[in-house]
Formats: sequence, structure tokens, C-alpha cells
Amino acid sequence: MAFRGFPAEAFEFFDGLEADNSKAYWTDHKADYEQYVKEPFEELLAELAPTYGEGHLMRPYRDIRFSADKSPYKTWAAAGMAKGPYIQLNSEGLGVGRGYYMMANDQLEKFRRAIDDDKTGKKLESLVVDARKKKLDVTAHDVLKTAPKGYPKDHPRIELLRHKGLVAWKHWPVAAWIGTKAVKTRIVEFMQASTPLVKWLDDNVGPSTLPVEGRR
Repeated sequence: MAFRGFPAEAFEFFDGLEADNSKAYWTDHKADYEQYVKEPFEELLAELAPTYGEGHLMRPYRDIRFSADKSPYKTWAAAGMAKGPYIQLNSEGLGVGRGYYMMANDQLEKFRRAIDDDKTGKKLESLVVDARKKKLDVTAHDVLKTAPKGYPKDHPRIELLRHKGLVAWKHWPVAAWIGTKAVKTRIVEFMQASTPLVKWLDDNVGPSTLPVEGRR
């Protein structure tokens, strides 16, 4: 079926799950999850796939083995696509992101060298300013409290140097248009707006060449 948006019932489902994150609630409302969250999400991914590659909706179950929080279910639905973006839906609305969320050690080293370099560093500064003018958030999952080792605290691009990753992110609060096919249009617009920033990362950082066990 064609993607027609996420209905209001999807947000009602997440509201209820936040209030009662239990197996009983999940069992009673699993059909709602399937119909109002999973099905439209998979339809959206299928329509985006020709441009952005295959997408996979993440499992709704939390891994609680090593967590103090034993809530069994995620209070959001999310999917990653082979060529971007990351898409997330929860009770507060719709979010889309792309970039280098968690850099391996070799990536982080190249990232910092490129920021330190006047030519590539100033270019990144300009791209960040442009992205924010387009109403995108430019952020990281982790930011150092001070300068990384080997770099001065008064570096002209210290804000960027303290980042341990870099992503463009856009969040839209719950609104009537999320219940329409306009969602797809907004995601495509986000991808276009964030492309210069991601291209800088691809050109100056790129994928890690370290074995998995040596990336942190």
C-alpha cells in the first residue's frame, strides 16, 4: 500500500506506552502498534528505498540485560536506511537525522585534524552556519567539556573540536501534516538540506578502517 502518513492513533499508542510500559499494555495494544506505527513506517521505508537504500524498522523491545531501567519496550519507533536517513517517531512527533553519530578512534582523529586545518575547518564552520539557517540542528551524541588532548582551549573552532561526532537533525512536533504523505516530502527536503554537511564528513573523515574491537 502507498504511504499516507502516520495517523493520530500512532501518537496515542506511544502516549499510552509511556504511561504504562508493561507487557499487559503491549499485549492489549499490539494491534494498534502493528496498524498505526509499523505498517505506515514500513510503507514509508519502501517508498524511500529507491533513493536511500533499504531501510529496517528497529525492534520495539529494549535490551534490559545491563540497564537499571527495566522498562521492556521502547517508547519510540525508529529505522535506519542504507544511504541515510535515520527516522524516529514518538509521542512528541517525528525526527530525522544523518551524519556521523559515533566516530571510531581513527575517524575522530581525522575529524579533529580537518577542523584544525584552516581551510577545511573554516569550511565546516560555514556549513554548520548554513545548516542552522535552514533550521537544522547540528549536534553530537557526546561533547567534551574541554579541548581534546593536543589542542589548545582557545582554538578558534574549539566548539567543533569538542564534538565526538557530528549529525544534522530535524524534529517536527505532532501536527496534522504528519498524518499525510507530506512526511515523505519533508524527509527528502531534510536530506537535500543536510547533504553539504554530510559530504564534508565523507570527504574529510570517511568510514573507519579499524577492526570492530579497536574502534573505541
